[in-house]
Amino acid sequence: MDFGLVLQTDPPASRVVDLMKRAERNGFTYGWTFDSAVLWQEPFVIYSQILAQTERLTVGPMVTNPGTRTWEVTASTFATLNDMFGNRTVCGIGRGDSAMRVAGRKPNTLARISEAMKVIRALGRGEEADLGGGTLVRFPWIKPDARLPVWMAAYGPKALKMTGEEADGFILQLADLYLTEYMVKAVRDAAAAAGRDPSEVTVCVAAPAYVTADDSPEALAHAREQCRWFGGMVGNHVADLVARYGEHSAAVPDELTDYTKARQGYDYAHHGRSGNPDTRFVPDEIVDRFCLIGPVDRHVEKLRALHDLGVDQFAVYDMHDAQEAVIDAYGAEVIPALHA
Repeated sequence: MDFGLVLQTDPPASRVVDLMKRAERNGFTYGWTFDSAVLWQEPFVIYSQILAQTERLTVGPMVTNPGTRTWEVTASTFATLNDMFGNRTVCGIGRGDSAMRVAGRKPNTLARISEAMKVIRALGRGEEADLGGGTLVRFPWIKPDARLPVWMAAYGPKALKMTGEEADGFILQLADLYLTEYMVKAVRDAAAAAGRDPSEVTVCVAAPAYVTADDSPEALAHAREQCRWFGGMVGNHVADLVARYGEHSAAVPDELTDYTKARQGYDYAHHGRSGNPDTRFVPDEIVDRFCLIGPVDRHVEKLRALHDLGVDQFAVYDMHDAQEAVIDAYGAEVIPALHA
C-alpha cells in the first residue's frame, strides 16, 4: 500500500513544502493538496517547490476541476512539471465543490469532467486532443516518455460508473469499510463491463488520520473533535446525491446519506478545518467510520482491512492540531507495519 499526505495550501507555502519533505522522509510517496483558488494559495506554484525539494514524491490536486482553468492550461501545467521533474505528477479531478461554489458557480457536470479528462490526459501524454469545434492541438515540446495519470473522485452511482470506464484511478474520500467495499466494487464492475482490466484502476482512499497515545475516552474524544470537519465536507457531496436521488434510494447506500438529515447548511470559510461550526451535526459514529483515529494498532488494523478490499493508497488528510506527530507516527510505526 502506498501512502499520501493531503494538505491545504495555507500560507506560508514554505510550511506546506516542509510538511511534504517530512512526509517523504517518513515513507510517504504521494503529496496531495486542495485546489480552490479563492480559499487557498495556488497549488501548482507550490508543487514546483515540493518537487524541487523532494526526490520521489508524486504530487497532485485532490482535486482540481474542469471549470476553473482551461483544459489545455491544466494539461500544460502538469506536463511542464513532469518535464522538469520526471513524470512525478497525478491529476486528481472532480466536480469542484468549493472551488466552483465559492466563486458563485455550480459544480461541473459529469459530462464536462469526462471531456476534460480525455483532453488533459491526451495532451499531458503528448497526444493530439480536440479542444472543441474541431480544434486539434498537441504540445510540440513534450518528450516521448511523458505520462499523466488522471484519477477521478466519486461517490454517486453515475460518477462511480464513469470512473471505472474512463479514469486511471479512483479517489474515495472516506475510509468506511462497508462503503469502500461497495464503491470499489461499483468502479471495478464498470471497468470490467467497459472491457478494461479492473486492476488497472488505482484505488486511493483519503481520510483524516489522528494517532492517539491510548484509547482512553478523553483521547478519542479529542481526536474526534479534530476530525469531525471531514463528515461535514463529505456531507456537501452527499447532500447533492440526496437532492438528486431522494432519501433511501436504491442508487445510494443509506450508510452514506442518513447522517446528513440534521445538516443545516455550510460556510466555506471553515471548509476542511477542525472546529468547523457547521459540522456539529456529524455524529461520533460517522467520525469513527469515515476516519482513522486511535492508537497505532487501530490504524494498522483498519488499513489492513482497506488493503484487503483493494485499496492501493491511503492518503492522510492532515488538517488538525497534530500534523507533524501523525506524519512521524505513520513513518515510525504504521507504514512499516503495512509494508511488512
